Amino acid sequence: MAGSSMAGTVPSTPLPIFKGEGYEFWSIRMKTLLISHDLWDTVGSGYNEKDNDRPRLREKMKKDAKALSLIQQAVHDEVFSRIAAASTSKQAWTLLQTEYQGDSKVKTVKLQGLGRDFETLQMKEGEGVADFLSKVMKNVNQKRAYGEDVSDQLVVESVLRSLPPRWDHVVTAIEKSKDLSRLSFDQLMGSLQAHEVIVNRNVDQVEEEHAFQAREDNGGPAYRGRRSPVTRSRGRGRG
Repeated sequence: MAGSSMAGTVPSTPLPIFKGEGYEFWSIRMKTLLISHDLWDTVGSGYNEKDNDRPRLREKMKKDAKALSLIQQAVHDEVFSRIAAASTSKQAWTLLQTEYQGDSKVKTVKLQGLGRDFETLQMKEGEGVADFLSKVMKNVNQKRAYGEDVSDQLVVESVLRSLPPRWDHVVTAIEKSKDLSRLSFDQLMGSLQAHEVIVNRNVDQVEEEHAFQAREDNGGPAYRGRRSPVTRSRGRGRG
């Protein structure tokens, strides 16, 4: 309805359905959806059933029911059995988080592994910028899903360190022309993709020059040069 508030509307886009795998990314999408409907505070904080302000309590319970309904709809039937007994959205969210993301000890171990992977990320020769940055952001999003605060500046600096040697002049240019503390990941990605075209073009030119030089060293062009007059003279004789 046109007069309905955002919190009272049904999502116009399909809900992300959690089937038991990929909890980290599902939770990010689901949290964003709940925020867009002004329901995340309810999920995160819950409400006090002993609140003496009855109208306010009824409003909070109404919002909580909407949030719980969205969470229930966003999980597969096999997962729903895990939260079927939850009476509040906070209970349902906590149950899913504990089972599929683990407790604090499990989170610590997983974050340590992700941290090691993050430190050793390297762009391979011939690997595209988009593919490499996709791997970087997959790691970063997982760390953020586990509660670690990963700044854009840290990601930007790590990416610049991870580029292969032929990108050294690009890294130098970015470091001199940009304030890395203010450079967003999206801005870095756009800059690297623009430079990728130039870098690849230079590599192609060098390869063409090497190939041409190899033909020259093997006498290829000179040999073709000696045959061409003979071919023309034969053509004239037949004429």
